[in-house]
Amino acid sequence: MPEQDRELARYRRRRRMTRIGLYVVALVTMAVIVVPLVFSVLGGFRSSQQLSADPVGLPNPWIWENYEMLLRSGDFWRQVWNSTLIAMLTTLVVIPAASMAAFVLARYEFRGRELVYGLFTIGLLFPVAVAILPLFIVLRQVGLLSNPLGVALPQAAFALPISIVIMRPFFRAIPQSLQDAARIDGCGPLRFYWHVMLPLSRPVLSTIAVITIVGSWNAFLLPLLVLIDPDQHTLPIGVNNVSAQFSTDYSVVLAYTTLSMIPALLFYALAERQIIGGLTSGAVKE
Repeated sequence: MPEQDRELARYRRRRRMTRIGLYVVALVTMAVIVVPLVFSVLGGFRSSQQLSADPVGLPNPWIWENYEMLLRSGDFWRQVWNSTLIAMLTTLVVIPAASMAAFVLARYEFRGRELVYGLFTIGLLFPVAVAILPLFIVLRQVGLLSNPLGVALPQAAFALPISIVIMRPFFRAIPQSLQDAARIDGCGPLRFYWHVMLPLSRPVLSTIAVITIVGSWNAFLLPLLVLIDPDQHTLPIGVNNVSAQFSTDYSVVLAYTTLSMIPALLFYALAERQIIGGLTSGAVKE
């Protein structure tokens, strides 16, 4: 018994140390993420003189003019609308295209199926920056420069690989007996996809929508090159423009950066449960 007690004590001690280590890693990770956000939010309520004198101090006094000036700016709200429009267009392309491709790759056997799926997975290795020059030339030739579609369509193309990789396991996890029963009732492939698969895949569709919207909202390089007209600039470009315009007024830059992050952060926070549910919904096949 004493030996068993010692083994149990060592096991509990190792478990306690592992738990402490996990908490330390979680706290460090949280600090790395939260501290810059807090600094940006509070920096918008300070003046440049306060930031120079005490970079990590609290606002004293609190200055609301930075946020008020930006919220009254027509340029800011126009950029919000441009970012929203492009994100919606990108999502409206990604959802049907990715769901139909994942449906075929998951539910039907055909020669070269795994090769096609492999090509989509290889697409994960190529960022937008790799293809930015040929994309610019093609978009100029087809007349999509300074056009929201010139940003939305390439973004949708680069979002398809991760969307299909996430959706295919979910579609494969749906029992084959359900498809057989639908076929017996006279339900063809398109009808089965529309009336059965899509309603069942709402969690994973929500996940894809959130990932696509947030990725489009934060995109910078492609909109910068495609949207030549200043009236069509998105919020990330606006942050860059404000940084150049107010290069010595750091408080305005921090306020603008904070306002540009709020929509994406709120959307991501509200949809967090949907994201987790969608990513794990196809993990276990019943």
